[in-house]
Amino acid sequence: QVQLVVSGGGSVQSGGSLRLSCAASGSTRFIYAMGWYRQAPGKQRELVADVTNGGSTNYAVFVKGRFTISKDNFKATVYLQMNDLNPEDTAVYYCNANQVVGAPVWGQGTQVTVSS
Repeated sequence: QVQLVVSGGGSVQSGGSLRLSCAASGSTRFIYAMGWYRQAPGKQRELVADVTNGGSTNYAVFVKGRFTISKDNFKATVYLQMNDLNPEDTAVYYCNANQVVGAPVWGQGTQVTVSS
């Protein structure tokens, strides 16, 4: 089984930056991609960005070059560098790992709050 532990998040003012980390443990050899989702109050969970073990990345349109996802395959850790944050980025951010065998795994959410 895979476990995900998320760190980072917090509160910043508009225009600020935050970095999220998500470390996988357990049967990490089955992971082929990891990513970040977010869910704002009253809204559905949505993809922010994901990255494969090969380094292919996928970003949501609203990222607009502000966020960068990266993955350290040796450490089985994925990062999300978020720059130029705005209040619309306020949400609970979740880490996700997709496996070649088994269902996707979710980490605990971390609150990101951006004030204007």
